[in-house]
This record gives sequence, structure tokens and C-alpha cells, in this order.
Amino acid sequence: MKLSTKIAAGAGVLGAVALAAAPAWAQTALQAPVDAAAAAATPTVNKGDTAWMLTSTLLVLMMIVPGLALFYGGLTRTKNMLSAMTQIGAVACLAMLLWVMWGYTMAFGAGGAFVGSFNKLFLAGVTSATTTDTFSKGIAIPEYVFVCFQMTFAAITVALVLGSVVERIKFSAVMVFAAIWLTIVYFPIAHMVWASDGLFFKQGALDFAGGTVVHINAGVSALVACLILGKRIGYMREIITPHSLTLTGVGTGLLWVGWFGFNAGSALEANGSAALAMLNTFVATASAALFWMLAERFSGHKGSALGFCSGIIAGLVAVTPAAGNSGPFGAIILGAVASVVCFFMVTVVKPKLRYDDSLDAFGIHGVGGMIGAIGTAIVYAPSLGGPGPEDFNMGHQLFVQISAVLTTIVWAAIGTAIAIFVAKAVTGLRVSEEVEREGLDLGEHGERAYNL
Repeated sequence: MKLSTKIAAGAGVLGAVALAAAPAWAQTALQAPVDAAAAAATPTVNKGDTAWMLTSTLLVLMMIVPGLALFYGGLTRTKNMLSAMTQIGAVACLAMLLWVMWGYTMAFGAGGAFVGSFNKLFLAGVTSATTTDTFSKGIAIPEYVFVCFQMTFAAITVALVLGSVVERIKFSAVMVFAAIWLTIVYFPIAHMVWASDGLFFKQGALDFAGGTVVHINAGVSALVACLILGKRIGYMREIITPHSLTLTGVGTGLLWVGWFGFNAGSALEANGSAALAMLNTFVATASAALFWMLAERFSGHKGSALGFCSGIIAGLVAVTPAAGNSGPFGAIILGAVASVVCFFMVTVVKPKLRYDDSLDAFGIHGVGGMIGAIGTAIVYAPSLGGPGPEDFNMGHQLFVQISAVLTTIVWAAIGTAIAIFVAKAVTGLRVSEEVEREGLDLGEHGERAYNL
């Protein structure tokens, strides 16, 4: 073959190859920008954030069992210790199951202003590959982690309600009440405040870790529940005192440590916001503990261990909505104010009104939550050291916060009344006089906390 013929043949082959490969080259060239855009749109799951959220979830679980169980249990009489602990553990377990069945989708499923849709019923569509956005653009955590974290919030909130009705309510009534209350009260309030399409979220309500969703919700519900249930036998006629302030003190310590998961974990990331929430959870609580004891001294009493523990809880409650929404000195003031007001509620107002909120769930969680939620609108201001924007409008924020508080109060009160009356119709609600005098440990569970 002549050289010229070989060159021509080679050129023909190369041309054919080029023509054949042209569609693939074009497809690659067109696909490259698309792939880059998709990569940019896909949020990055940070392993450090994920590890922190896993840890925070376990810290909140520690708040329930053993924290709250010991705190409430120590405040009861000896004959009702196991009953209080069992009720708390059982409703927490029930909340976990309901959360993965329909609670998560009602709270965080795409929906309207008041409740989420059922598009994630029984965690439909949630896998190890799905993610939940954090507060930083492009950063996410695995959705399963977010499900677990929020599940513990639901579990502790319903357990908090029981503080007002211990020592006289049936275990069966507690379980029926918890199932209904979570469904018609907690899940919708959580959606309104924390879901992106929720009523108060869209209005700009500030609730970093649950001032309205957890504490006002639980506190108001506790008040309504104890009013419907009625007083304990001998209330304000007999001396009813905590049987073990030692256990209450241990429970208080566990609650405070666990609360760092509650508050700092609500940043959803291991970052500066979580650090601010952690610092505020330290100083607001310390302030509240000391101011409660000061209030005792100014009222003519000795500073007490029970007062110290009560002040710690009041400070933790008040700083919850403000944890990442306040400067440290704003948190100190918030804790002090909440502590003094809660002290006045449980030592002056409650005895005068003569309602039997057994363990002061309303006086501390309800009232402290209201102070914290409304006070957040003040301490958020940058002029007071808060992280708010320079053009922050305190008047508007106060209006939004008060609206959220009032709506939560009304919603919780009506929902709780419904849940309690249904439980009463199904179970009878209250133990017999014989069981109440004998103690719910034996009467309801056939056990004693202590063999003396």
C-alpha cells in the first residue's frame, strides 16, 4: 500500500473514532456542571456534629432515667417512691414508641401551621442515608440522629407532667393520659414552634431548647391535671414531706448534667452556639440556685437543700429557651428573676390557692418556662449582650413571644382536660382511698422501695 493511501486510511479511522466518541464527550461536558451543582446542593454530614448529637441524645435520656425519676421519687413519701419512678420510666418508654409511629411525622412532617402531615408515618422514607439540616447552610446530621434527639424531648416532657399528680393517680390512668396527651398536645406544639412551616416558627418565636414546647406545656398541663384529679388525702392537714432529699439531690445533679445535652445539643452542631448554650446553662443555673436560698433567708427561713435543688431546676427551666439566645450576663439575670418568682409561687401563691401540685411542676416548670420564654425577647438584644441582630426590635419580639406563650397555655390546658377526662372514663383515674393510704408502691405495683 502506498504511503499516501496509508495516511488517508489512518485519517479515516481517526475521524470515525472521533465521530463515535463525540456524543460521549458532549455528554460528559454537559454532565460536569450538573454534577457540580448536585454536589453543592447535597448537605455535608459532619462526623463531629453527629457525634455531639448522639452524645446529647444520651444526656437527655439520662435526665429522665435516672435523673427525673430520682428527683421526683425523692420528693415523694417512702410508700410512693417506686410508683413515681415507674410512672416516669413507663411514660418515657411509651413516648418513644409513639414518637416513631406517628409523633415524629406530626411534629416535623411537612404540613400546615398547627401540625405536620403524615408523610413520615412509621418513619416512612427515613433511612440511614437521609439527613436533617442544621442551622448552618450546607451542614446536616443523619435524620435518624435527629429522630432520636427529639424523641427524648417528647419522653421527658410527658414525664414532667406527672410531678403534679403523683401519690394518687392510677398507673393505668397515667398510660392512657400519656398516649392522648402526647398526640393532641405535645406533637402539635412541637410542630408550631420548631417545624419550618409551624405557626410560631414562621413568626420568628425564639425557643432554643423548649421553653414553650417542654416547660410551659408540661407545667400548665400539670396544673390542669392536678385540679381535675383533686388533692391528696390529708393535704394541708397532715405533714407531707420528701422522704429522701439525698436522692432528690442526686437526681438534681443528673438533671443539670443532662441539661447540657438538652440545651447545648439544641444547636444541632458542635460549634460556638452550642458553647454559648453550655455557658448559659452553667451560669443561669448557678445564679438561680443561690437566689432561691437568698429568697429563703429574706423570708425568714434557713437556706435549705431542697431550696438549692429547686433553684437549680428553676434556673435550668428559665434558661432553656434563651440558652443560645442570650449573653452570659443576661442568662444570670434571667436565672435570678425566675428563681425568686418561682419561690414566691410555690411558697406563697400555692398555699393560698390550696391546689395540690404535689412536686411543684407548675410552680417551677410552668412559671419558670413563662419567665424564660418572655424574657428571651429581652436578653436576645445585642445591647444587652445577646446574639440578636443590630436592628433587633424588642417590642415586636415580645409580642411574638407572649403570643406563643398564651397559645401554648390555652392549647395545653384544653388538651390536658380532654386527656384526663378520657383517662378517667377508661380507668377511673384515681386509686382507692385504701391504696392511697397504704401507698401506691404496694397498691399499684406490689413492691416496696425499702425493706426496713
